[in-house]
Amino acid sequence: MNIFTALVAGLLASNALAQPAVTLHHVHGLAYSADGKQLMIPSHHGLAIYRDGKWSKAPGLEHDYMGFSATARNVYSSGHPAPRSGLLNPVGLIRSRDGGRTWEKLGLEGETDFHLLSAGWNTNAIYVWNPAPSSRLKAAGLHFTLDDGRTWRRSDARGLGGELRALAAHPDEAAVLAVATSDGLYLSPDSGEQFAKAAGGGEGLSVLFDLNGTEVWYGWFERGAKLARVSLSGGSPVTVALPPLRRDAVAYIAQNPAERLEYAIATFERSVYRSKDAGRTWSQIADRGTGK
Repeated sequence: MNIFTALVAGLLASNALAQPAVTLHHVHGLAYSADGKQLMIPSHHGLAIYRDGKWSKAPGLEHDYMGFSATARNVYSSGHPAPRSGLLNPVGLIRSRDGGRTWEKLGLEGETDFHLLSAGWNTNAIYVWNPAPSSRLKAAGLHFTLDDGRTWRRSDARGLGGELRALAAHPDEAAVLAVATSDGLYLSPDSGEQFAKAAGGGEGLSVLFDLNGTEVWYGWFERGAKLARVSLSGGSPVTVALPPLRRDAVAYIAQNPAERLEYAIATFERSVYRSKDAGRTWSQIADRGTGK
């Protein structure tokens, strides 16, 4: 059993024992709102919000969100619909223009659940890993759309090694993509047609482009949780110190677009930490599902 499988198994076991008081029953993503005022955590039971030092549930239906990705204008997701929502299962690709309160259907409803999805902050590029052929995506594998799902293209993904764990679309360059796999960190300059390995040494788990577009934040597991910044201009990765994570690792990373020194991480065991100094120090805002 690899570390990714073991961590997910531990997460499912802990969820089975969770009490009603636990705020975060699941963590399926992590993103800041466009104004930077709230941190959003999608889950199996809707959207949790951290704002002004307090946790709350977002208004709207409690969909089971997967592949959750925020941009400067919209939020995109996939997953499964809330009961009595009127949506087919799975929801395909959906878009919100009001921070997750309401959602529009963009296609593939009743066909596809994209667990791996990333949208560029300032572009129209949306990348997905398609699990199986559908009416619009005729093959499994890496695909992208530049027009909110009206048309799709499949990428060859030459040079990509290992099993995919996370995707990150560049904030400004629609053709630039980062992928974390079980074999390391890979970068593509041409919409995923070909990849080059940028970092290795452990099992990749999470990835995020800095909003300045010059660095990739990369989380992996190698005898413990690791996090580093990797410059697109080359050079060795720069280690980012993590809080103590026992039998845990970084599942998601987010950056505040309004306060760009502020980052957040969420772990497989549902702990959430926030840093206001680009990862030099961290404060915990959720401990294994319980908000602080």
